[in-house]
Amino acid sequence: MKKFIHKIIAIAFVLIALITGLVPGATAQAQGDDNSVEAIQERGVLRVAIFGDLPPYGYTDEQGNYVGFSVVLAERLAEELLGDPGALELIAVNGEERVETLQSGRADIVLANFTYTDERAAVVDFADPYMKVAIGIASHKDNPVTDVAQLEGETLILAKGTTAEALFTSEYPEVNLDRYETKNQEFQALLDGRGIALADDNSYLFPWVKENPDYVVGITEFGEVSTINPAVKKGNESLLNFLNETIAKLGAEGFFVQLYNEELAPHFGEDVQADDILLEEHVVEAESSVEEDAEVEESETESNE
Repeated sequence: MKKFIHKIIAIAFVLIALITGLVPGATAQAQGDDNSVEAIQERGVLRVAIFGDLPPYGYTDEQGNYVGFSVVLAERLAEELLGDPGALELIAVNGEERVETLQSGRADIVLANFTYTDERAAVVDFADPYMKVAIGIASHKDNPVTDVAQLEGETLILAKGTTAEALFTSEYPEVNLDRYETKNQEFQALLDGRGIALADDNSYLFPWVKENPDYVVGITEFGEVSTINPAVKKGNESLLNFLNETIAKLGAEGFFVQLYNEELAPHFGEDVQADDILLEEHVVEAESSVEEDAEVEESETESNE
C-alpha cells in the first residue's frame, strides 16, 4: 500500500513539475516554441530566415559568411531589438520552407523575399512592406520572350513555392511548367536550356541578367505589382508590432535607400532605379531627410561665419 501511495505522489510531482516548468526539457521546449519579443530578449538571439543562394539578397561570400540586403536588414532588426547586430542566427530556407519555418518556431522572422498574398496571410502574419515586386520573365537574348503568348506549348522554368508558380499553375494550363526547389537550380536550368524562359520576381531577375548578359528580362512586370514583407508566426502580435514600428523608423531615416544603394544598385543595370524596387514613400522620406540634413548643415555653416 505504501509503495502504491509513493508512486501516486511521484507521478503527481512529475505532473506538477511539467506544468510549472520545473522539468528542464519542458522549459526548453516552451522557450524554443515562443517567438514573442519577450522570449527573444530573454533568449538573446534573433532567428531570421533568409534565402542563402540568392544574390544580392542573401548569399555567402568567399569566407562562407551570409551577406546581402536581407542580411543587413536582419542585423539592423537585431540591433533595434537586442542592442547588438551580431545577436543573430540566420537560417537559410527555400521558397517552400518559409511558412513551415515560422509555424515550427525555428525562425522568429522570415526575410526571404516573402511576397504578400492573401493565401499566405491566412497562415502567417505579414508586417508592413519594405519592397515592391512583380513577376518578370527572363529568356535568352537571341530568342527573347516579350509576350506571354509566346509561352504556349513551351516549357517555363519556375521555383517551387513562388508567386510565379502559383500564377502560372492556376491561370496558364497551356504552358508546360518545370519546377525546381532552389533559386540556383532554376537559374541553372535556364542556362542549360531546359526551358524557353524563367519566371520569378523581377527583383531577382534584374541582377541575374546583369551577371549573365546573354539573357534579358523581356517582360519586366507581369501580373499585379505586389510587396515584399517580413513575416512572423500567426498571432505573434508583439513581434509584429515591433516590426511595423521599426520599418516605419527605418523608412523615415533613409535606411532602405542607403541599403539599396550599397547592396542592390551595384548588381542592377542602369535602367533600374531605387523606386523600381523600394516603396515610394521610403524613397520620398529619404530624399526629405537628405534635404533637411543639407539645410541644417547650411544653417550651421552660416552661423559659424
